[in-house]
Amino acid sequence: MNKLEQLIAELCPDGVEYKALGDIGTLTRGSGLQKKDFTETGVGCIHYGQIYTYFGASTTQTITYVTPEHASKLRKVSPNDLIIATTSENIEDVCKSVAWLGEKEIVTGGHTVILQHNQNPLYLSYYFQSEEFTRQKRKIAFGTKVIEVAPRNLEKVLVPIPPLPIQQEIVCILDHFTELTAELTAELTAELTARQKQYGYYRDLLLTFDETVPNHNLGEVCHFQNGFAFQSSKFRTKGKPILRITNIQDNIINGEGIAYFEEGDYRENLERYRVKRGDIVVAMSGATTGKIGINKTNTIFYLNQRVGRFDPDKTRINKQYLYHLLLSKSQEIYALAGGGAQPNLSTTRIKSMPVPVPPLPVQEEIVLILDHFTESTTALTVELTAELTARQKQYEYYRDKLLTFKEATP
Repeated sequence: MNKLEQLIAELCPDGVEYKALGDIGTLTRGSGLQKKDFTETGVGCIHYGQIYTYFGASTTQTITYVTPEHASKLRKVSPNDLIIATTSENIEDVCKSVAWLGEKEIVTGGHTVILQHNQNPLYLSYYFQSEEFTRQKRKIAFGTKVIEVAPRNLEKVLVPIPPLPIQQEIVCILDHFTELTAELTAELTAELTARQKQYGYYRDLLLTFDETVPNHNLGEVCHFQNGFAFQSSKFRTKGKPILRITNIQDNIINGEGIAYFEEGDYRENLERYRVKRGDIVVAMSGATTGKIGINKTNTIFYLNQRVGRFDPDKTRINKQYLYHLLLSKSQEIYALAGGGAQPNLSTTRIKSMPVPVPPLPVQEEIVLILDHFTESTTALTVELTAELTARQKQYEYYRDKLLTFKEATP
């Protein structure tokens, strides 16, 4: 019998009492905090969006502040209080909580509630992550594009309340799991980063030539096609997929968040905007200007405006060589767009960019080497992702097991 089992046998052999959240503490709605109110120093504050984008189950530090004058108008958060986000764009994030374990009082704002209580704050915060809580949350959440939970309904959620020594033991176990997962994530991420740096080093080395290799403007060795101005008002949920800047991720075309169009919505012949398997594209505006992507799927996309496609002359330049070459020049492409707040790459500028074009056999040899690097990096990414997913599932399994109790009968 382990320590937790001993504590349960000694302190609650007949089961654990489940209590409504409103019976174990006071829920106070936050208000009045906007991002424009943030300052460099002052009183610590937590914005509701930070709860599900930055913080874990607890924190002792804030990442933002407000002036003391503004803090006096906001809801106060005392040490050990829970801050709960009551608004999100999805059901997973709504009601995510963070336990404030810092020494000083801080403040929070709208779309949150503050739970003041006399339980173990981390125990409650971990329970808010559990499958048992999620089932209850789904019954009280409302909304479509924005998901919300009303504080009056949150008060009715049932929480198992074992004696404090049991709560503390559960927190110790889950903290240990969390630390191990964080360590593994850091190790695997470092390994992947090292592999990516290795690829970048050899790519730049192999693609640096002396004066015996001629340079040609991209427009001489490629046809370049800019995208079509699809109207966002005509985006559909099904039809032909539109390739937008946001779909270029990690140097490949990502099929998530795809918009569609119906052929009958436009009179133009849109066949020249097709992106087939193996086609190379570039983002031509915004913060991602210069980002290169390749279509590794069998899906045919259609270029949206501000995304361009390269069609290499096969007699002069190998397509995969071009892909590696463009990856090495993404910063140069960004510079061609002028940088600044709103970089914008013109077709004329991209076509006039000089690139080294060695003989095709040399290009093919370079491709063999660099493809090997990218394939091994991709395989490592899949392996690491699977390892992290398995560890996360293991954590969730034990978390839910630890937070599920036999309910005490009245």
